[in-house]
Amino acid sequence: MNTRLTLLVLFTFFFVSLAQAQRYGTAVGLRFGNSNQYRTVGLTAQQRITKRLSIEGIVQSDFKLNTTLSVLLEKHHPIISKRFNYYYGAGASFGVEESFVKDEENKQITHTYGNTTAGIDLIGGLELTVLNTVISLDYKPNINLVGREEFYRGQVGISARMVLVKSKEQKKKQRQKQRAKNKSQKVPLNEKIYDFFNKKN
Repeated sequence: MNTRLTLLVLFTFFFVSLAQAQRYGTAVGLRFGNSNQYRTVGLTAQQRITKRLSIEGIVQSDFKLNTTLSVLLEKHHPIISKRFNYYYGAGASFGVEESFVKDEENKQITHTYGNTTAGIDLIGGLELTVLNTVISLDYKPNINLVGREEFYRGQVGISARMVLVKSKEQKKKQRQKQRAKNKSQKVPLNEKIYDFFNKKN
């Protein structure tokens, strides 16, 4: 009986939170990443560009041998509501990383570090906005193009971001800018009349 009551309370809290949550325009927070080689802590910032598109920047490091910067374009699709969605995307990554070179003849691995790397990041995950916080769980594979021996590395990440600008506020500012732009482009009535009679003459 207690288990059922606990589950009911949890589900109620979850759906009330969804109802009160605001879709974000700008969100900034922390990301914790885990791969086969190392664990990282970093900063993540997301900016909504359109209703379904956002751009995310991630700076992460293990504070030893690996530090990377990723810039990703992401597309979001709602699952239960617009505040709980799955997303996927791709972008570019740059960094300083360690590398492991395998010598099959001697059965040895040469470990190098301080390698300047560049590559392509893919990302896919789930995202939930609750009480002004965006929580996400994702998988971020990296395809290396320059600077590292391993062609592929995968990373699981958990992020928690605070909503700085809500979606409604962002849209309101965009509308105000558009109105101001339209107003500045409007020709006053007296000028229109003057131009009309000048054209006739």
